[in-house]
Amino acid sequence: MEDSIDIKRQKIKDELEQLKFEFKVELPKRIAEARAYGDLKENAEYDAAKERQAFVNARISQLSNLLSQLNNLNVSDIQKDRVGFGSIVTVYDVDNDDRIVFTFVPSNEVKPSEGKISLSSPIGVALQNKFAGDVVEVNIPAGKRKYLIEKLTTIHGDVFEKEK
Repeated sequence: MEDSIDIKRQKIKDELEQLKFEFKVELPKRIAEARAYGDLKENAEYDAAKERQAFVNARISQLSNLLSQLNNLNVSDIQKDRVGFGSIVTVYDVDNDDRIVFTFVPSNEVKPSEGKISLSSPIGVALQNKFAGDVVEVNIPAGKRKYLIEKLTTIHGDVFEKEK
């Protein structure tokens, strides 16, 4: 699993490098060219270049923050037998008779419709540090839910299942 974190780090570094080049080299040229067209109040090229500059700057900041978080992440500090960052958890919804799979991802990768949630979400907070076989109550916007943790795969690749 350490490899997947290294791959993520490299992807972020590559995107950062590309965006920094665009921000420092390409965008100043585009802005200078657009300025040469004259009146900046009604200059669509200038406005578009400035908007892109703001977006790129924000994205650089976001990626730098994420890279910092990943660099500070020490996989060996993550528990090997309970729910934590990178875990894939299969829960049984006791009230609705449903099975749901949650994957705990960084906040920038959250996609609830795909079951990708963060540990800071209400479900993440409730499940964090729990073991396979534990029953947890979760307060979510749709109401209170009771989940039985049936299966847990940790970031280390260890698999734990509720005893039958």
